[in-house]
Amino acid sequence: RLVASRRRGCGPSRGPAMDIFGDLRRMNKRQLYYQVLNFAMIVSSALMIWKGLIVITGSESPIVVVLSGSMEPAFHRGDLLFLTNFHDDPIRAGEIVVFKVEGRDIPIVHRVIKIHEKENGNIKFLTKGDNNEVDDRGLYKEGQNWLEKKDVVGRARGFLPYVGMVTIIMNDYPKFKYALLAVMGAYVLVKRES
Repeated sequence: RLVASRRRGCGPSRGPAMDIFGDLRRMNKRQLYYQVLNFAMIVSSALMIWKGLIVITGSESPIVVVLSGSMEPAFHRGDLLFLTNFHDDPIRAGEIVVFKVEGRDIPIVHRVIKIHEKENGNIKFLTKGDNNEVDDRGLYKEGQNWLEKKDVVGRARGFLPYVGMVTIIMNDYPKFKYALLAVMGAYVLVKRES
């Protein structure tokens, strides 16, 4: 009985990764093309949603993850922030902004503490992390003492606590990120409509 059951493919169960690759091998070319197109549609839909959010919010990055504890207790590491950046809205002291500094790749989330308005109407402002002892002048590019509106990526309008920890883990452990992406991609390719 044992020999007969193994011939019929009822032998010891294999792991999920082996099942995925087995399913891929059993697909004919038409099914495989269909699954690849399905995967491409999911990716393009996600990109369209992201671009739509950019248009709606006016921010080049409508969703960001807090990467440090510099804004505690307002925001903690791993919080997911929702941003808007409408250019008509004036920047006010006390507002939390996300800004980019020349020479730094990662935007910074800090609070506006001072505003300096020029005679011509241009506004410059100074930021500081709630959990930091000093203002952000040490973070700005050399010789820069104030930020301008052009430096702002967005303003915090809402948040979800700790949801962004997945992003932090994927950045801290790149092998985990690639493994997760590979498993998700393989699942989408193999999953069949029922």
